[in-house]
Amino acid sequence: MSGVLQGMRVVESSAFVAVPLAGMTLAQMGADVIRIDRLEGGLDMTRWPVTPSGHSHFWAGMNKGKRSIAIDMRDARAREIVTEIICAPGRDSGLFMTNLAVKGWTDYETLRAHRPDLCMAVLKGDRHGRPAVDYTVNPAVGFPMVTGPEESSEPVAHALPAWDCIAGNMIVSALLAAERHRLRTGEGQYAEFSLKDVAAAMIGHLGIIGEVSVNGTSRARAGNALYGAYGQDFPCYDGQRVMVVGLTERQWANLLKVTDTTDRMQALASELGVDLSDEGERWKARKAITAILAPWFAARRVREIGPMFDKAGVTWSVFRTFAEALDQDDDFSTANPMFSVIDQPGAGHHLAPASPVTFSGSERRPACPAPRLGEHTEEILADIAGLSDRQIGSLFDAGLVSSPETEIRMAS
Repeated sequence: MSGVLQGMRVVESSAFVAVPLAGMTLAQMGADVIRIDRLEGGLDMTRWPVTPSGHSHFWAGMNKGKRSIAIDMRDARAREIVTEIICAPGRDSGLFMTNLAVKGWTDYETLRAHRPDLCMAVLKGDRHGRPAVDYTVNPAVGFPMVTGPEESSEPVAHALPAWDCIAGNMIVSALLAAERHRLRTGEGQYAEFSLKDVAAAMIGHLGIIGEVSVNGTSRARAGNALYGAYGQDFPCYDGQRVMVVGLTERQWANLLKVTDTTDRMQALASELGVDLSDEGERWKARKAITAILAPWFAARRVREIGPMFDKAGVTWSVFRTFAEALDQDDDFSTANPMFSVIDQPGAGHHLAPASPVTFSGSERRPACPAPRLGEHTEEILADIAGLSDRQIGSLFDAGLVSSPETEIRMAS
């Protein structure tokens, strides 16, 4: 195995987006990430989107490059084995992440009795311990009330589980920070936070809490406009739509140069008595600016606009469906070294991303398929739990563990 985290072992018990994403991120950087799975599979085993035969693209996407042990966690002996796997000795092991902690079994105090230097990261729904997912957190923090068309009064929930994605990478940061602390001091660490607190923190970091509490204003909808500067979508002659951004002074100047509207914008600035080199003033004047620019876009096709914008360094994009992005953009192809074609069991051959991060001193691992449920049960029981062939065979015979080849049993 290659990767900057080669040699590190992380055990994961998880469902949904954030924690599986964290484990997959570590696996793609070279860590040995072991999923603890139920015999019937985790909560995400059939989550949409699925193949025509019912195999989950979601599960496969979130678990690339991991190992899986399928075990009956209702059984006392099976729970002992899981504890042994989580708390296995070694300088690079004893790392555990979960959003499914069970008090009296996989909670921190219980596990650290078996390994005092355990490093554990836990994600909760909210800080009170109540369940929450991205689609309940997002309405609670206010974004659906500023998303959608300017004239709309209905909440619009976004389709991207943004708080889950942020939380997943915060779990990676928390676990690696805990492990660094252990390397320096020999002490374990317990890191805990909630999905809702991730969202609440980001609201503060983005200045929205200050906007409300100090300015006394609550942000209104602005459609596809870029808040606080200039950015707008435009329909083009061919019926396609593009997004153009003039956030910085340079981006703004490049846009005006290509559209030949520099003089008209100077006249607009004089008329309004503002300085349009200031991004905040561009925001306030956005509707007048858009009225000047719109005819230029309406008279041209995207195939004409694209080369002109690229040559001039304009910040822009065409709006696409997922299918159009895959068909038209070579960043979604093997021309991008992040991507390769994998053979995912149950789903067949398809394009899959490796880690988007490259390290100068470590080779980037290619994308790897997600494991079949219980694919690594036997090797994990042998190599990490330290069980003999006879003991492993007994577990299979008792139906406490499984693998894709459960009909093949070790001879007792």
